[in-house]
Amino acid sequence: MWTHDSTEYVTVAGENWLASASEYPRSMLALWASRPWAPTALPCGRTFDVVNLPGLFGRRVLDELWSSGPGCGPVASHNNRILIFAQVGAAERLRALLIWEEWARHVPRLLCHGIGDVVTVPPVQRSLDGPEGPGRWIVAPDSRDPWLPGAPVLLWACVRAARTAAPSSGDSPAAPAPPPGASGERHLPLA
Repeated sequence: MWTHDSTEYVTVAGENWLASASEYPRSMLALWASRPWAPTALPCGRTFDVVNLPGLFGRRVLDELWSSGPGCGPVASHNNRILIFAQVGAAERLRALLIWEEWARHVPRLLCHGIGDVVTVPPVQRSLDGPEGPGRWIVAPDSRDPWLPGAPVLLWACVRAARTAAPSSGDSPAAPAPPPGASGERHLPLA
C-alpha cells in the first residue's frame, strides 16, 4: 500500500534536471521532444546516483521513506525493480555501509549505480494508445532541483524495511536438532 501520492508525469523542469545528467543535455531534450515515449539511458554520478531494489522490498523502503518523514525524490520502476534516485556519491557510500554494518545481511541485494554506471529511465511521457513498457515513473521528476536522499537515509529505510519483513521472535524457526548422540544429557562414568 502506497502511503504517498504518485506523480507519473515528468514536468518541463524535471526534464531539464534529467537531461543535465547527460553529457549533451540539449541533445537529450531534442530527443525527448521528438520521441517522448521512448525510454532513455542516462549516466549516473553527475546529477544523481540510483539505488536499484527488488520490487517488494523497494516498495517497503519507499513506505519507510514516506512514513519516517523525509519522503523521496524521483522514483521509477523497471522490470519489477524499484529505482530510487539518490544524491551523487550515495551509491558507493551505501555499498560500504551495508558491508560494514552487521545487520546488513537481512537487506536483500541492492544494486547501487554511481560513477561509470548507466541506468534506463522511463519515458518522459506515457503513450496513451501504445503498450506499456517495462518501466514507469512512480514519482516523476518535477523540479530542476529535486530532493534526493543520501546514503544514511536510504540505509535506515532499508534496515527498517528489512526488520518489518523479518518474522517476529514468536515465528522464528525452531533451533536445529543436535547431532546424533548429543542429546544434551550428561552421563557420569560408572565406577
